[in-house]
Amino acid sequence: MSSNLWIRQIHRWLSIAFTLAVIANIVALTMQIQATWIGLMAFVPLIPLLATGLYLFALPYLSGRSEARS
Repeated sequence: MSSNLWIRQIHRWLSIAFTLAVIANIVALTMQIQATWIGLMAFVPLIPLLATGLYLFALPYLSGRSEARS
């Protein structure tokens, strides 16, 4: 598998982890649980999700320039 497919797959799994963390945060808020770590749990997948998302966003622009040169 190429590196672009690996990054795309990692991005998908990170989005699932982020969604589950947000759902856990909402459940904790509705149950009025005062655990700060539940709220911060969403930041763990968010930072690599941002990095992979920016890479996937820039990928068409970067590949378009290299194809135009050759």
